[in-house]
Amino acid sequence: MAAKTVTIDDLRAHNTKDSFYILIHSKVYDVTKFIDEHPGGDEVILAEAGQDATEAFEDVGHSDEARALLPDMLVGDFEGSDIKLKSGASAAQASRVSGAVEQGSNLMYFVPLGLLGAYFAWRFYTTGSA
Repeated sequence: MAAKTVTIDDLRAHNTKDSFYILIHSKVYDVTKFIDEHPGGDEVILAEAGQDATEAFEDVGHSDEARALLPDMLVGDFEGSDIKLKSGASAAQASRVSGAVEQGSNLMYFVPLGLLGAYFAWRFYTTGSA
């Protein structure tokens, strides 16, 4: 049996919880039945509607078990495998989110260290010699 070829129009036509296709590594998968079972929640998958979800899929670091589910959901190959479907706006948003996460990560270290330093300074000055 020949593999079905899925066009961009087909991919974008299946973007609801009732019929949802996702593109990963130039392959199109019908994940409709899996959306409610997804451990990360359905919003994570639905956010990738009509675009290449390869980067999002790989960034999370899916397990071998998750990858083993993909062949049963395969619809076919994506027709425009060399097309990047993410828009410039999505890339800019991803950059802003990444920046916010990095900023939050820095605060995660400096705030506790600052509080610890303040505590020791307070202890030093309040227990000094009289």
